[in-house]
Amino acid sequence: MKKNSILIFGKGFIGTRVQEEFNCSLTEREILSLKEAEEEIDKFNPKIILNCIGHIGKNVDECEKDLDKTLQANTFVPLILAELSLRKKIKFIHISSGCIYHFDYKKQKPITEIQPPDFFDLFYSRTKIYAEEALKALARKIPLLILRPRIPLDNRPHPRNLLTKLLKYKKVIDIPNSITYIPDFLKALKHLIKIDANGVFNVVNKGALRYPELLEVYKKYVPEFKYEIIDLKELGLVRTNVILSTKKLEKAGFKVRDIHEVLEECVNAYLQ
Repeated sequence: MKKNSILIFGKGFIGTRVQEEFNCSLTEREILSLKEAEEEIDKFNPKIILNCIGHIGKNVDECEKDLDKTLQANTFVPLILAELSLRKKIKFIHISSGCIYHFDYKKQKPITEIQPPDFFDLFYSRTKIYAEEALKALARKIPLLILRPRIPLDNRPHPRNLLTKLLKYKKVIDIPNSITYIPDFLKALKHLIKIDANGVFNVVNKGALRYPELLEVYKKYVPEFKYEIIDLKELGLVRTNVILSTKKLEKAGFKVRDIHEVLEECVNAYLQ
């Protein structure tokens, strides 16, 4: 990727990983207005804007403590950048979230991109839904790509990494969930940019992961590690547990690995 072909907004977990992988430009500037965003775009003159700005705090419950910051980062910023993409005829890519659905494990199949989001139980999820629904409307007018990662798992330590979190908590639930393995996410992003894809894509690995499955792989390398499985009700927290479909991503020509295929690779690299 040429240095000025992509401009990333947001130096968080995903923004940093994308910048390292693509060797593209990144701005850390806080965006509170159209003028501020436009100044950054004019400075870098990119062909693609990639929005990685978002607020979640230590966890989704933190969003309730700062409603304005959460709404600004998760809803207003995507709309500001999309409006400027429309005006300047620049491709816009937005990192959304897969944590926007209720899921009935007994009745539902993996959720596709065309199903309307319906998880309004958390303010974090609502702010993501607000942005995504507005952007989907705008996508009828401009080239716009919306990616939905979910519960990022990476092969290096980071506070946002699922493995890092589980090793810290040591108490885990045992419910299947869609997971995004970050090295695969980066490859999928490259592929979707290459084919100039538009619209909404679930960017998760195939299948569903139970957290103990990941920790059992970790225990192969660190036998002394111990963890406890608890019931979701014991957490006393509102959370979305969901399985997303990968069929659209596969139809776009990307080979999606099953989440169980990456666990050994992930843990091995994580411990290096």
